[in-house]
Amino acid sequence: MDMHEFLDKYLADRRHTNCSKWDGLQEKFGRSDLLPLWIADMEFRTCDAITEALKKRVEQGIFGYSFVPDSYYTALDRWMTTRHNCPVPREWVRFSTGCVTGIAWSIAAFTQPGDACMILTPVYYPFHNVVTNNNRKLVQVPLHYEKGYATMDYEAIERAIVEQDVKLFIQCSPQNPMGRVWSEDELAQVLEICAKHGVLTVSDEIHQDILPGDKPFVPAAMVKGGRYRDRLIILNSATKTFNLATLLHSHIIIPSAQLRKRYDAFAAGMNRTEVSLLGALATQTGYEQGADWLDGMLSTVRHNYKMLKTTLQEALPDVTVCTLEGTYLVMVDLRSCVPPAAIHTFIQDRCRLAVDYGEWFGEGYQGFVRLNLATDPALIKEAASRIIQALQA
Repeated sequence: MDMHEFLDKYLADRRHTNCSKWDGLQEKFGRSDLLPLWIADMEFRTCDAITEALKKRVEQGIFGYSFVPDSYYTALDRWMTTRHNCPVPREWVRFSTGCVTGIAWSIAAFTQPGDACMILTPVYYPFHNVVTNNNRKLVQVPLHYEKGYATMDYEAIERAIVEQDVKLFIQCSPQNPMGRVWSEDELAQVLEICAKHGVLTVSDEIHQDILPGDKPFVPAAMVKGGRYRDRLIILNSATKTFNLATLLHSHIIIPSAQLRKRYDAFAAGMNRTEVSLLGALATQTGYEQGADWLDGMLSTVRHNYKMLKTTLQEALPDVTVCTLEGTYLVMVDLRSCVPPAAIHTFIQDRCRLAVDYGEWFGEGYQGFVRLNLATDPALIKEAASRIIQALQA
């Protein structure tokens, strides 16, 4: 499906629907007249096949205890194998209500209070909170940033692991907010360091299907032919892929039988949540029938990224629109044009935009903003125009 067909069919007005992105502006930003390009969801209805499957199930009027059918595991395995060359046997799969919840449960299952958990910053801010809120020690290792591109600092990672006695590494792959799709070599280097020092890795791969660039996604479970599987917990979900966040359904994938045994022992006492009936149905249907919808969504994100980058950098050569290999979220470095301390006033009062600010993701990123590209191209065009006009004025 191309962008124009996709937008004609699926673009939606989300105002006045209790939508956090649009209707929660006053609470989040203190004013309601902003153009919202923040929180990671879309102005796109999910694919028709998912909607129809949910309608049919809702018409039954029964939402009692249910099990996940064999066909679900077949659909998950086929999607992962076809798109990412990563077979997922049924016995590897556990469920949670979301990937951040999966991180929290992994922390509880595999570490003790006071243990050190490492993240690479800037990174999705719940990664910070889920560590500290669970009484673990947060260890932050900055990514190396240069001219819109982020890379891992392996020496700093190994030094932090040794000096801080890190027990768990929480990885973001593809990387949010820097838009990187890590190569197999990059992943192998960091996973080898973790293996060398006995560090477990939780790999949040929720953006695995959002690939607007040319680089293929490499699941952590497939690095070096699965060499690091015995020290991996993989988290993924169709919620980002098909815009299903509040259906509360995601996967905890544990290849190691030993780690599954440890996780199941934890879950027996703490994680008694039923699998979301509608979330599982929506996920299975998306994996079976949603590929064309996903193609249309990605074509829209590519168009929006190209338009934003071209428009801003032609008018404002000193502005850096960061590389976007994965996710539909792009960081824009405005530090050369706006004093970092003034970024909130500039963005909200002069541009009238609602964004995620760089410092929310990590120290040293004040003056950056993260923009959501999974939206109407007209809104991206308007946002770029507002930034240009405000700076030129």
